[in-house]
Amino acid sequence: MTSNGKSGYMRTWVDHPDNPLIEPPRPEFLLGDPAVVLPADSPDGTWHLFANTLLGIQHYISGDGLAWERQPKIGGGFRPFVIKDGDLFHMFYEQFSVPQLRSHVAVRSSSDLWRWSKPSRVLAPSLPWEVNRVTRNAGNPCVVSTGDGYRMYYSANVVFHRDLGFCEPRHIGVASAGDITGPYRKSPEPMIPMDESDPWRNRGAGAIKVVYDEAKALYYGFNNGIYLDEEGRTRSAIMLMSSPDGLAWEQVYDRPIVGPGGDGWKKALVYQLDVARIGDEMWMYYNARSGWRVGRERIGLATCRLD
Repeated sequence: MTSNGKSGYMRTWVDHPDNPLIEPPRPEFLLGDPAVVLPADSPDGTWHLFANTLLGIQHYISGDGLAWERQPKIGGGFRPFVIKDGDLFHMFYEQFSVPQLRSHVAVRSSSDLWRWSKPSRVLAPSLPWEVNRVTRNAGNPCVVSTGDGYRMYYSANVVFHRDLGFCEPRHIGVASAGDITGPYRKSPEPMIPMDESDPWRNRGAGAIKVVYDEAKALYYGFNNGIYLDEEGRTRSAIMLMSSPDGLAWEQVYDRPIVGPGGDGWKKALVYQLDVARIGDEMWMYYNARSGWRVGRERIGLATCRLD
C-alpha cells in the first residue's frame, strides 16, 4: 500500500469539545464499535446508535446526534454494523461461541430498529488465514451495496497482545453475495493482511469501515490498524484509504486522521467507528481506550469539513 496524500480531502478531523459523548453503562467499563442510523433513514425520525459492552449490544437514541439516551439492550453480540436495504434494517455483528477464541458473523433484521428477528449465521472462519492453532475468528462486519450485489468486509484471525491482555484482529477479508443476508463467497486471500513492515499495521490489520463517494467515484476506507509505537506499546489509530473498486486499496495519508494520545479518554488506542455525511461535514463516531491492560472505552465524535 502506498500513500497518495496530495489532497487535503478528509484530512483534518476535529474532536467534539464534549468528548467522550457516551460512557459505558454501570458497572461496565467498555462501550465500543458504534453503528449509527441517521434521522433521515430511521422510521421515527430519530438518531439511533448501537454499540457493544461486554454484556451485549446496547441501543441509544438522540435528537441531535450529541446527547444520547440508553434504551433496552438488543441482545448478545459484539461490533455491530447496521445497513438499511429497502424497508428493512440489517444488523451484522460478531457472535462469540467461546470468548476471544471462536466467533462468526451473524445478522438480525428489523423494520423499526426496535424489534429484531432471531439471529442467523452468515459468515464463519474456514480459510487457512482465518484460523490458527487455538482460535477461529470472524467479525467486525461492514456491508456495502455494489449495485449488482453486496460486499462484506470483515476481520479474521487474531493476535494476542500482552500489554492489553486480549486479542485484536490480524487480517481483513472480503466476501460477496447476491442477497444481503448471503450466502457470502469469500475471496481466498486477505484483502488487507497484517504486515510487520507496515508502521500502522505491524501487529494486525484491525478492521475497516467503507463508504462510497459518488462525486469522486471512489471508495473510502477508515481502517484502524494495530501497531507498536516507538516504546513498544500496542496502539491503534484510524487511517484513511481509497480505492476505485473497493478491493485494491492505497493509503491516502501517511499519518492517522484520528489517533491516540494525551492523558485522557483516548490515551492508549483509537478503535472502530462509523461515519456519515451531515450537510457539508463528515461525522465520525469512534471509541477509544484510556489505558492498556487497565482502561475504559468510551465513544466520541470527530467531524471533518468537506472541501
